[in-house]
Amino acid sequence: MSEERIKKFEARRQQLRKMSDEQLKERFWELCNQMVEPMVEYGRKYTSMSIERSVLLRMGIDSVTSQGVVSRVNEAGLLGKGAGHVVLKLSQKLGVDLREAAKRVNEDKNALQGLF
Repeated sequence: MSEERIKKFEARRQQLRKMSDEQLKERFWELCNQMVEPMVEYGRKYTSMSIERSVLLRMGIDSVTSQGVVSRVNEAGLLGKGAGHVVLKLSQKLGVDLREAAKRVNEDKNALQGLF
């Protein structure tokens, strides 16, 4: 290691020593969020209906239902959140499995209101 790199490491090490466990956890999650944010933003900008259908298929939702769910999610302006994420949130909200949540998205036009 170069001398400069060692000095930077030691400076960071001294700062971390002064932190409590709670402060260290907070710093850890702050850094994790900084690392993941570009990937999340990329996903929001560059997803497509076909990608979202593929995600739903991998979640065990059949092709016909996936097609309808993605259309509803897109109409609701939530495609950037991810269709799988939308179905998961609805599943948790209603206390039902993923397939039932997907079915409800297709059957009830209001199922997605107030979800996010």
